[in-house]
Amino acid sequence: MQLKLFSVGNRKACISVFFSKYRLFNSGGQRGIGYIRVSTEHQETSRQEAIMKQYKVERVFAEKMSGKNVNRPELKAMLEYVREGDTLYIESISRFGRSTRDLLNIIDVLQKKGVTLVSSKENIDTNTPQGRFVLLIFAALSELECEQTLQRQREGIAIAKSQGKYKGRQPLPIDWIKFGQLYEQWKSGAITAVWFQKEMGLRANTFYLRLKEYERKYI
Repeated sequence: MQLKLFSVGNRKACISVFFSKYRLFNSGGQRGIGYIRVSTEHQETSRQEAIMKQYKVERVFAEKMSGKNVNRPELKAMLEYVREGDTLYIESISRFGRSTRDLLNIIDVLQKKGVTLVSSKENIDTNTPQGRFVLLIFAALSELECEQTLQRQREGIAIAKSQGKYKGRQPLPIDWIKFGQLYEQWKSGAITAVWFQKEMGLRANTFYLRLKEYERKYI
């Protein structure tokens, strides 16, 4: 599911982060794929590997990197590798990352590709009504987190204005090489617009303005 519907206005932009239109996951998986992650080189992956053996997965993507880092090679390789009908197995949703928004961005990619997600620890299976309900809870938490962040920003701006320190948002320079690389991944379906936007550090309305600018200049 590619997120395309972004509305001008902070609240609607927040809401569009996690779901624009909910499509059910494809049933009848073709392959079992595993994803394993630990945060440091010193941590063992044996427990997660044992879970993958129980699920009899066909292929495992594993890496030792912090969940704070969204640029994880094996995570991206896995997202590019999975296809419609596959089932992705993880030990827990924390293996995807530490923030709710990162989790939902990854789920967006899986959902777009028609891939079922199964998390052992939380007993989540997105091919069931219960599993999809859990995802809606995560989406609600993400919206709350986003709204709280925006509220803090508004309060900070109000204080800065009252002190005569607010100069407005300055235009951000764009790394067009990086933008082009992410553009190709987005067009191929490997990442969502939300992931693209986050990697470039752009808000929804600015992102789509830059997207039009890129296509006008380089496509």
